[in-house]
Amino acid sequence: MQKVVLITGASSGLGLATAFHLTNRGYFVFGTSRNPDKFTQPVPFELLPLEITDINSIETCVAEVIKRKKRVDVLINNAGVGITGPIEELDIKAISSNFNTNCFGPLQMIKSVLPKMREQSSGTIINITSIGGYMGLPFRGPYSASKSALSIITESLSMEVKNFGIKVVCLAPGDFATDIASRRYHSPALEKSPYKKYKESLDTMNKHVDQGNNPNEIAIAIDKILSKKNPKLHYEVGSFLQKLSKTLKKILPSRIFEKIIMNHYNL
Repeated sequence: MQKVVLITGASSGLGLATAFHLTNRGYFVFGTSRNPDKFTQPVPFELLPLEITDINSIETCVAEVIKRKKRVDVLINNAGVGITGPIEELDIKAISSNFNTNCFGPLQMIKSVLPKMREQSSGTIINITSIGGYMGLPFRGPYSASKSALSIITESLSMEVKNFGIKVVCLAPGDFATDIASRRYHSPALEKSPYKKYKESLDTMNKHVDQGNNPNEIAIAIDKILSKKNPKLHYEVGSFLQKLSKTLKKILPSRIFEKIIMNHYNL
């Protein structure tokens, strides 16, 4: 039976690469986009409208998938957005919006597909988080926190649904060459701000994304995860140093690790 995959945020970046790859591998793929009509590139998969922060939009999207294919085998929670700025200067509404997109929206997607997956006694949920979610990063605190929250929810969910035959996985990418920087919320670098290093750090972040790995690496990693009978709970895909940072945080004294991060950002 051809497996049905639902990928949020599939009109660009990691989601688009994954949708193409899984379609080529024989899956029936539904991708989502806020405005599918504005997406002019021809694609070999279905593209459904979805606003990840709107519960009604989420329920309508999932219901359409089930109506048309009678099942949903894989949910890939990929849609997300960045946010940068000194915590003191970030608008609390912008922080709340980031959590809505990166954590609460994916959580609602999960809640919407679980009844069908339980009925099927099968399903796989892959939450795309970030290696940055394993640690607090300067001027990226809310982003790290929202991805960390989704990672912890993934761990809890995995234990709760295992007896229903549902697999839950957390995939944490490092820097990949996508358009996330252009869609990221930036707190303005104020001329009189005491956080003079913010503008320099922002340039460093954008440079890392521009020089990031090919998004196809994530698509291939997801394909491999879906082929495993018993996938791990956590996967990381990125450069050697990015993946090493998770290990270093575990073994180094916290202030030593903090100093390494600060040196990396020239703070």
